[in-house]
Amino acid sequence: KAMKEFTAHLEKLAELLLDLLCENLGLEKGYLKKAFYGSQGPSFGTKVSNYPPCPQPELIKGLRAHTDAGGIILLFQDDKVSGLQLLKDGQWIDVPPMRHSIVINLGDQLEVITNGKYKSVMHRVIAQTDGNRMSLASFYNPGSDAVIYPAPALVEKEKETSEVYPKFVFEDYMKLYAGLKFQAKEPRFEAMKAMEPTVNLGPIATV
Repeated sequence: KAMKEFTAHLEKLAELLLDLLCENLGLEKGYLKKAFYGSQGPSFGTKVSNYPPCPQPELIKGLRAHTDAGGIILLFQDDKVSGLQLLKDGQWIDVPPMRHSIVINLGDQLEVITNGKYKSVMHRVIAQTDGNRMSLASFYNPGSDAVIYPAPALVEKEKETSEVYPKFVFEDYMKLYAGLKFQAKEPRFEAMKAMEPTVNLGPIATV
């Protein structure tokens, strides 16, 4: 019961954050939620992870470096045991444990829809010698049949002749991502560009 209530609040928080991103980008309120909608609405799920201590962390990679495939990620991480790092300016930066806090991460779909104004974040989890690390990661993602593409208003604002990012169906991206999760995201975007002629780009659903 507690978990159900917790995740319901997180889903509302994710939608509030998406609207704040819209405001910052000059997009109409609700645009990002609509872009995630598909025929059944956005998807939302939570993953609980346990990272046990490792006596020789230098011998393993932990959770290898990657960007998340989806939309916005809300991470309720351990308040005592560290391990999460993000890549900034070529350096791995620790994300310290903070009590009663939620770490916000952005995935590949928001990078595409914002035409690169927001970037998906490369991150990893390194093994620790002491203490179990627990985390609850909630993912607010597009529906499986949602068509993802750069917001036209952001492309027009820059007066670009063509979008930098591809158009694709989210489910197709996830199939590609499954085998390439721990590789660079740019080749994934390029691979989806090659599939663009098969994408039926319809209007964004209204909710």
